[in-house]
Amino acid sequence: MLVPLPRWIAHRGGGSLAPENTLAGIRLAARLGFRAVEFDVMLSGDGTPVLIHDETLERTTSGRGPVATTSDAILFALDAGGGERIPRFAEAAALCRELGLLANVEIKPASGYERPTAEAVGRLTAELWRGAPVQPLLSSFSLEALEIARDLAPEIERGVLFEAVPANWLSEIQRLQAVSLHCDGDLLTDPVLAEARGQGIPVLCYTVNAPEKAIALFGRGVSALFTDRLDLFPPATTAYKGLHLGG
Repeated sequence: MLVPLPRWIAHRGGGSLAPENTLAGIRLAARLGFRAVEFDVMLSGDGTPVLIHDETLERTTSGRGPVATTSDAILFALDAGGGERIPRFAEAAALCRELGLLANVEIKPASGYERPTAEAVGRLTAELWRGAPVQPLLSSFSLEALEIARDLAPEIERGVLFEAVPANWLSEIQRLQAVSLHCDGDLLTDPVLAEARGQGIPVLCYTVNAPEKAIALFGRGVSALFTDRLDLFPPATTAYKGLHLGG
């Protein structure tokens, strides 16, 4: 059974309204009525899965240097914005379960760390959501990471993530036994959308922050959108009703 997926997904936790990839962002998304959040998971220098997008610390934290070589002792002492700290993946999972949120977990390996990141995130995802009524969705730009996650945690559903969708996208989805296609909304073509619809594969587009773009994409048949503008798209309103990945 495919996981239920609302039409709106809060990008990197709380979008532009909170420090990205933080527990504060996830809490904010839930308070605003979002039922799904997306966040990125990378390994620290000690091999701990943590929420962060960039391979380096400078943009989103008070630290400097590569995430993949920074120890937990240093990493968890940093300010990730507004006094928030970088969360452990396990903490974010527990919060999503507590709040009843669907989590789109993007496996975000630093360069050269595809296998250990996929192995850690795949195994931990299955463990952290075991028995949960709302199961997560794994996604990644790394097809290698998704392949590893498929083999280690086949019960966790997967979405294949592209910028521009390549010609062989369908064969990759089938090979990876994935359930959804994720891509840049500005680069989505009508032929790809038509083929996905014909195959019963939902298309999820990032990162949509303008109402007119959202209306156009939904009008074309896109299933769900990632947004930073949680203030513009209140998902609890009747205009944006939830749907299922398979329907």
